Amino acid sequence: MIMKLFSNSSRSRERFLEAILQSAIEYAIISTDLDGLVTTWNEGARRILGWDEAEMVGRPAAVIFTEEDRQAGILQREMTAALTEGHGNDERWHVRKDGSLFWASGQMMALTTDDGEVEGFVKILRDQTEQRENEERQRVLMHELSHRMKNTLTVIQAITSQSFRNASSIEDAEQAISARINAYAKAHEILLQRNWLGATMAAIVEATAINLGLETSERFKASGPAVELGPQAALCFSLVLHELVTNANKYGALSGDTGYVEIKWSVRDEAAHKRLNFSWQEVGGPAVKAPSKKGFGSRLVNSSLSAFGEVSLDFAPAGLILRLDAPLQKLQYKNYSDAEE
Repeated sequence: MIMKLFSNSSRSRERFLEAILQSAIEYAIISTDLDGLVTTWNEGARRILGWDEAEMVGRPAAVIFTEEDRQAGILQREMTAALTEGHGNDERWHVRKDGSLFWASGQMMALTTDDGEVEGFVKILRDQTEQRENEERQRVLMHELSHRMKNTLTVIQAITSQSFRNASSIEDAEQAISARINAYAKAHEILLQRNWLGATMAAIVEATAINLGLETSERFKASGPAVELGPQAALCFSLVLHELVTNANKYGALSGDTGYVEIKWSVRDEAAHKRLNFSWQEVGGPAVKAPSKKGFGSRLVNSSLSAFGEVSLDFAPAGLILRLDAPLQKLQYKNYSDAEE
């Protein structure tokens, strides 16, 4: 009678452990013999890795490792760590039945008999791909945010120092700084509305017109196809257009009653790559003379736009003409690290 109760208790315990093993569907629980051949394969392993238990029992557990890790003997290293340190950590890419990769986190431990002899190993792992991708996105975002902050501070510093250098008075410097930073801030608003993915050329031109009270003026003409700009290019065009309009109001085509500004852009195909042609042309204003020295606006136009392509400034007597010929791809980079490559 006692033996019968003991036997029933043992079988109940086995069924209980088997139920736990199969119900842990978020974890792949795999046991192997000393040679690394699979002896058990739970439902979690089937769901995560794709193979059925019947397909895997008797096969090398190394099949779930990448080719590089198999060549490096990672499974054997985990077994050794399990024997010498009590567990072998597993934080790496693994392979599913369909060949796709996923990031796993888990451990391997030794299985021992009642006498303390090692008879195999148990490997427990969990699919942590989503968590790793989230962490990677966070890392990229922090890296990008760092670039944005440094770039913004550099631009603000340049605006401030150059505005003071070229101003005739503190009041003039204050107004120039305020107007330039406001133009820069408007571009940031546009980018934030689109999750910093970029802005269209039309949106940047329109924001410039609104910022300077020219949105309904027939003297500020703009035309071109739908063109997407990356964040850095959008900010650059915002500052450049602000400087050009400000200069046109003070000295150029918009300083009188009859002149006007015409902005045009187009895209052309060249050697399997698209290029942007952008032009700013002033018409009907006072006769233009080339400046004896470059001011902040000229330096800004050249230094900013030349980072993207070929820039030309023509101080033609009939009116200032700016042209940019640039690879569209370079203007559409989504982050600063791309633009620096």
